[in-house]
Amino acid sequence: MPEYLTTQEVADLCRTSPETVRYWRHIRKGPKSFKLGRKVLYAREDVQAYLDAARNAGRAAA
Repeated sequence: MPEYLTTQEVADLCRTSPETVRYWRHIRKGPKSFKLGRKVLYAREDVQAYLDAARNAGRAAA
């Protein structure tokens, strides 16, 4: 069963603020998200895929 994270949990994992995660969602830059009622959730595997892609992009730029 997939695990879902809140905006705050994603922010903690990425070591950034919840406002930054909300901005990423607004500009469609961050990990995939979906709304369940009024709550925005992120599948842990989508967050991990986003972090892996960011890490790999950083290696390609070096």
